[in-house]
Amino acid sequence: MQAYKTKSRKVHGSTFSEVYRNAFDLYQKIKKKTKRRPYIRSAYFKKEKIFLELFWHHLHEKLNHRDKVRRVRYFPCAVELIGNTRCDPISKDNPNRASEILHRFAGITLDGERFLVQIKENKRNNQKWLISIFPDE
Repeated sequence: MQAYKTKSRKVHGSTFSEVYRNAFDLYQKIKKKTKRRPYIRSAYFKKEKIFLELFWHHLHEKLNHRDKVRRVRYFPCAVELIGNTRCDPISKDNPNRASEILHRFAGITLDGERFLVQIKENKRNNQKWLISIFPDE
């Protein structure tokens, strides 16, 4: 799978509160640009909106703090990847729901670390949601 090389670094910090604060500040800047749901326009999907709210809900469901920190660190890189990549993702139907497609994009941070971004697409109304960000191991 082809990976997009980002120009941004992952968020630094030693505790969840430090990392979360820095990543959530970026989310708040994106959120202030719209009156409704926060989104990013994707180059790959022909400037269609990718909504961001579901990622934060999914993150808060996690019980493991280390896992939360690991995922939030890549948020600025993921925002850049979604907005700029034209690399083809790995797409497959969601095995749990037939009405959804899962797209998985690969990226590389400025420091050379690989990560994956997963986007869920609803087949009925073509809405796309950022679900998850995690390092590629």
